[in-house]
Amino acid sequence: MSPSPERSRRRRGRGRPRGGQAPRGRAPQGDPRTGERFTLDVGEVAHGGHCVARHEGQVVFVRHALPGERVVAVVTSGTTRSSFLRADAVEILTASPQRREAPCPYAGPGQCGGCDWQHTSAAYGRELKARVVREQLSRLAGLDLPVVVEPVPGDEDGLRWRTRVELAVGPDGRAGMRRHRSHEVLPVDDCLIADEQVAGSGVLQERFGVGVHGVDVAHSSTGELAVVTLPETGEVPTLTEEVRVDASPLRLEVSARGFWQVHPGAARTFVQHVLDELDARPGESVLDLYCGVGLFAASLGERVGPSGSVLGIEGDRRAVEDGQRNVERLAHVQVERAEVGRWVETGPTEPVDLVVLDPPRSGAGRTVMERVLARGPRAVAYVACDPSALGRDLAYGAEAGYEVRTLRAFDAFPMTHHVECVAVLVPTAGAAAGEADLG
Repeated sequence: MSPSPERSRRRRGRGRPRGGQAPRGRAPQGDPRTGERFTLDVGEVAHGGHCVARHEGQVVFVRHALPGERVVAVVTSGTTRSSFLRADAVEILTASPQRREAPCPYAGPGQCGGCDWQHTSAAYGRELKARVVREQLSRLAGLDLPVVVEPVPGDEDGLRWRTRVELAVGPDGRAGMRRHRSHEVLPVDDCLIADEQVAGSGVLQERFGVGVHGVDVAHSSTGELAVVTLPETGEVPTLTEEVRVDASPLRLEVSARGFWQVHPGAARTFVQHVLDELDARPGESVLDLYCGVGLFAASLGERVGPSGSVLGIEGDRRAVEDGQRNVERLAHVQVERAEVGRWVETGPTEPVDLVVLDPPRSGAGRTVMERVLARGPRAVAYVACDPSALGRDLAYGAEAGYEVRTLRAFDAFPMTHHVECVAVLVPTAGAAAGEADLG
């Protein structure tokens, strides 16, 4: 999959391990509870990398805990009048059988915010993610679907998979991760979810000069390695990524600072699944929204052939430049720059056979869903990085006469709470029958 940089900017906590984000919003009301210690019985997992507990009627979102545990937790944010509190489990009184010692020395309360589930196995982490997806789809879309989060080939039991990492640089010139929900940089000597080439690039041992606030490290599937300091002071390198699609290699150019799936097995897994589910036929028309650097567009272009057409829409300038180069050999495939929400309101409205939606964390939204489905595609592949946005948009799809034919979930971000879902929508049986009658 080649998600758009527009998408990556809106999901930084998931797409690049910056170690968490600083809290935002209005000044809290009530007396601060930060630093208070509670003994809590931990309940079910919740979306966001924490579990739910209650203290004196107040909801507490607890990190570093597992369902069923009894813990001592320290409040990290919230007041006596907050709708919820955030807390870290600092002492485990009754441990879950699934608990393990975190392999990463930087994982734990007050430390790196990049990983959520280092204190359990990758397999149990997938079970927790499956519970979250099921709950979100049930609550937001009224869907009761079986969900299994599948491993993606290419990691080492949840470690050594990140091929692109964005690091922050602290005042001392050391590169590292941000602490959870903080701007403070935690220097690290290694990142266990980074692949060996990224971790061994030397940037974690280097001292950067004044004015450098970040550094990107990217390792491509073809073996290229790029290091870019921020702010950018020169031309950003372009790397070549190779993905085997339909048993043939597809090569694409991607900026070292552009968004590309960071798990080495993710791009092939997602694009092959989408191709198989859509079953594009020669001569069909395809719309690829939030098309990034053109992986789906190029792959579908091969399937529909010169008698068909593929139009990719992407808002990010750098991605569009890469995407146009990546499809230039296919005259029937076009990549255009436009903000998707505006384009669906002002662009063409003629029927289309197939649609790929690969939106940012915020999802496609009602307008995009309604306008796209009004064009009557026979199938839509919705690639989602946020299960709550997916649930909401599937509800919009149901209102427009489309139902979920298949749903698969993939663990493209082991040790974190992030999960990738691919839902395939088709016209509901009733809607399809009605169209046939009208015909």
